[in-house]
Amino acid sequence: MARSKNQNGPSKSQRQLRVGELIRRTLSTVLARGEVHDPVLNAMSITVGEVRTSSDLKIATVYVMPLGGAGKEEAIEALKRNKFELRRLLGKDLTLKYLPDLRFVIDQTFDQMDATREMLSRAEVRRDVELVRDEDETGDEEGSA
Repeated sequence: MARSKNQNGPSKSQRQLRVGELIRRTLSTVLARGEVHDPVLNAMSITVGEVRTSSDLKIATVYVMPLGGAGKEEAIEALKRNKFELRRLLGKDLTLKYLPDLRFVIDQTFDQMDATREMLSRAEVRRDVELVRDEDETGDEEGSA
């Protein structure tokens, strides 16, 4: 029997989700405390939005965004430069059989939310939403009579 897949590929297991969340919390704490000995990294405030792990838990993709969105490339370069120290600090706090390799990418969620908010605020979209809402209200009144 074939495995069913959703649009985004196979769903994540509870273990992948749990390990990803543990890594996210620990990295957030490490970065907030300035435990990494890099002046560039310590000068930035970096948000760790999400961590996605591979199915074998050996690779963790860390989605980050510097505060205010400024200095994205510098933040990624600083994180990549300090990847081994970050893994060492993770290893002190987490008890995993394998400590995953960290891959850092910019979190696009904030940009997507802004684009969605902008789209929903356009006049033609608001008009269409109001039309659908009016149709739903008149349809409910006719069905209840």
